[in-house]
Amino acid sequence: MGRIFEKRKHKMFARFDKMAKAFTRIGKDIAIAVKQNGPNPDNNPRLRMAIQNAKGVNMPKDRVEAAIKRASSKEEKDFQEITYEGYAPHGVPIMVECATDNPTRTVANVRLHFSKNGGSMGNSGSVAFLFERKGVFKFDPDKLNLDELELDLIDAGADDIERGEDETIIYTQFTEFGHMQKFLEAKKLEPKSSELQYIPTTTKELTEEQQDEVLKCVEALEGDDDVQNVYHNLA
Repeated sequence: MGRIFEKRKHKMFARFDKMAKAFTRIGKDIAIAVKQNGPNPDNNPRLRMAIQNAKGVNMPKDRVEAAIKRASSKEEKDFQEITYEGYAPHGVPIMVECATDNPTRTVANVRLHFSKNGGSMGNSGSVAFLFERKGVFKFDPDKLNLDELELDLIDAGADDIERGEDETIIYTQFTEFGHMQKFLEAKKLEPKSSELQYIPTTTKELTEEQQDEVLKCVEALEGDDDVQNVYHNLA
């Protein structure tokens, strides 16, 4: 079928892998939310957020409902949320958020991913000071009228708003995340994703070859089943 088909096939499988990873990550978010505050989204803001994020990545409704039902059973595993820190090649700081039912397995795997890809795992606090914990709300541009809402968003806790062609991003301080979430719900505004993320306070410039080495380490970490998110300060 030729090289063009092979290229398309590679892109298609990469997209499917990314989608499967997103579904797994949100499935764990749902499980953690249900275990913490029950299966009713009306009384569980974290579960509402997870369901909203599931819609944002086109996760089928039946899979979301199955995840909630599974998490409600006593047989479902409890996931612990753990964040690991370290350095990728060329001193690029990395934050690795995990959700695991076996921390011993996870820490060993994360350490291995770092060491096999030219990085090193650090102690707690070794790189966290290079990041800020912030709320990040992403919208399709046509779903948010900033001309009408910008001042209200600032009142609700927005400390930065990025307008892009593909999406609009609202940032809040960690302490304002819940306030913004309530404001958006009251206005019936649904972001395609809403999360707490680690945002680097500065970024690092590297050559293209060095960037590839860093991204190889990042991709190895992201590919681990226990890893939810990986953050770095690569420009």
